[in-house]
Formats: sequence, structure tokens, C-alpha cells
Amino acid sequence: VAVQLFTPADPIGRCLLFLKQLNGHERRLTCSANVEHGIDEYNALHQKEGVEQRNAKYQQLVNAYYDLATVFYEWGWGASFHFASRYSFETFAESIRRHEYHLASKLQLYSRNAQILDVGCGIGGPMRNIARFTSCHVTGLTLNPYQVDRGNELCQMDATVSSRCRSVQGDFMNMPFDEQQFDAAYAIEATCHAPDRVQVYSEIYRVLKPGCIFACYEWCMTDNYIPGNEIHERIKKQIEEGDGLPDVVHTSVCLNAMKEAGFEILESRDMVQEEEISSSTAPPHHAVVLPWMLPLLPSWNIFTQRFQFTWLGFRLTNFCIVLLEKMKLAPKGTIKTQRMLQEGAFGLAAGGSLKIFTPMYLMVGRVPMNKQQQPQQQFIAAERMNGQQ
Repeated sequence: VAVQLFTPADPIGRCLLFLKQLNGHERRLTCSANVEHGIDEYNALHQKEGVEQRNAKYQQLVNAYYDLATVFYEWGWGASFHFASRYSFETFAESIRRHEYHLASKLQLYSRNAQILDVGCGIGGPMRNIARFTSCHVTGLTLNPYQVDRGNELCQMDATVSSRCRSVQGDFMNMPFDEQQFDAAYAIEATCHAPDRVQVYSEIYRVLKPGCIFACYEWCMTDNYIPGNEIHERIKKQIEEGDGLPDVVHTSVCLNAMKEAGFEILESRDMVQEEEISSSTAPPHHAVVLPWMLPLLPSWNIFTQRFQFTWLGFRLTNFCIVLLEKMKLAPKGTIKTQRMLQEGAFGLAAGGSLKIFTPMYLMVGRVPMNKQQQPQQQFIAAERMNGQQ
């Protein structure tokens, strides 16, 4: 009651929205006839298929994941589905916006009429924040039809961006846009879902004008990750299963893919590592950087979402969702979805704590002014034409 009355968190309103969305969840599914069948098929892709098979079925994998997870994400995290390190004087929401603004500042935008592409926009939280920050027009692209509808619904509810933001449905491996259509592009923890980094970056390259910038935060394994290490492999698998990923690759794979796609690399760095160094050298009593995975670490403060990661909170959360299923307020299979997401959260927390994983590998690339169609772009263009015939 105190949180509801004296903070802007509005837990009662968010829980009521969550129940409303759960109640209509199965009517919006595109991956399956019902939630239980959808989560069983999703789990089978990870438990019975290898990386090559998951890459081949990435559309099914990613669409099923976001069909099932989006409602939980919006309820528990908000409209921006990504992480951010947080300064000790910031709120969670402030850290999320700062993280987005930092990326937008890399795009070198000088016109309010600029057209920006959000690659893998989710329900459009970053898109709306960046539209306000830059005063530009932002088009969001996402594979999942429910996210398109929800994103556009939220855009129309916000008069500050309703005329400058829109979500469209499409595959970022084969975008429904013309060549050289956009003045800038960004991706926030989205292209990690791609089965082929060269191809997705090449598609971004194709739709950008010469001299324009693409900036992204990538999910990657770091130099601390040891292939074959049993603990590291288990954590990597938890992240992949709990977050709809075919595979999590090393930072070097992403950087080399950007170069191969044709981009001139302006900047590349692991922001997690950089912020950890700045925090460790801060004088006593000065503001410090709190780790990005802090929201996933257990806390006995029952007024935070971190409580669910304690042994008691874990059991209470699962009990409540089972009860909602029994009362038919949530569709059957919701508890399986919750457990899948929790396993992913445990993997992310462990990966961050061991420093073998980063969700903030920053890459900034520019399309050359003398842009010419690279072999990869020629291949993709040919594939697009074949698909249209």
C-alpha cells in the first residue's frame, strides 16, 4: 500500500494490467494454438535441437519466445527490454533512459527530419524515448506480431511521439525496406537473436544512406568465457534457453561481422568492463556504478522484484502463478513460461557475476561515403528477389 501511495511504481495498476494481458494471452498467440503447446515447442527447440538446427529455425524460436515472454517483460521490467548499469544516485528508469540516450548520441543526427530505424524494437520503449531525445522519426522493426500491435498501441497513447513513431512487422534478416531508406539505425540487445551476424548487419548496411551510422549494444561472451568449462557452458545454455537465443557468440565474432558487412568501425568496447573500472577507482563516498545484473540478484526487500530470486520469493512467485492457472485467470502453461524466464535470469546473473557474459558490447559503425554494394549485399539482394518470385 505504501509503495502504491507514495511512489510512482503503481504496483496495483501494473498487476491489474498483467492479469488482463494474461487473460487474453492465447488470443494473441501466433506461435501456437495455446500457451502450453507453445512453451513445450519452444523448450523442445532448446532441449532436442543443436545450434545449427536452432539457427535454421530462428524465426520459430524468436517468435515463440516473444509470444510467451512479452507479457512478463512488460509487467516485470517495463517497456524497454534491456539492461543498463546504474549510478547509485539514479532510479532504475533513469538508468534505462540514460543507456538509450548514450546510444542515440552516437548516431550523429543533425536534422529533426531524420529517419531512424530501431532494429528489433520490442514494444517500443527505446523507440519512444529516443524519438523524444532526438526529435526525429523512428521506425521500429520486430518479428513478433503481438509486439507490433502493443508497440503501436503504446505509441498512440503517447501524444509526445504518436506522430513520429511506428512499429512494423518484419524479419531483420530480410527487411521490408528500400535501400538507403534510413539516416541512422540502432539495435539494443536485439541482433543477438540473429542466426548470422554478417547477414543481419548487411541488411542494416543496405537500408542506410552513405555516411550514416549504425550503433548497437550486443549480447556476447567475453574473453573470460572458457569453452568446455562445465560451469561456463551451463550458464551460457541457461542464457540461450531463457532468452530465446540460437547461440551466444564471442565479442570478436560480432566485431568481425560488422567489418565484413561493410561498416567502418568507429568504436567498439565492452561498456560493462569500462564502468566496472571507473567504479573501482572512485573515491570513497562518491557515486558508484551498480552492476547491470543487480535487478536479477536476490534481495530480501519484498518491495523490489529482486525478492523473487530468493529461495522464498521463487517459491511464492511460482505458487501464485500456479494458483492463477488453477483459477483460470492465467492460461495453462504460464507457470512453465515463468520457470523458463527465471532460469534465464539465473544464467544472466551468474554470467555477469563471473564476467563471462556482457549485454553491453558497444559497436558503432559508419557506412562509407563511397558506399558500394558488397558481395554480401549482392547475395542478400538476390535472395530477396528469389523470395519475391
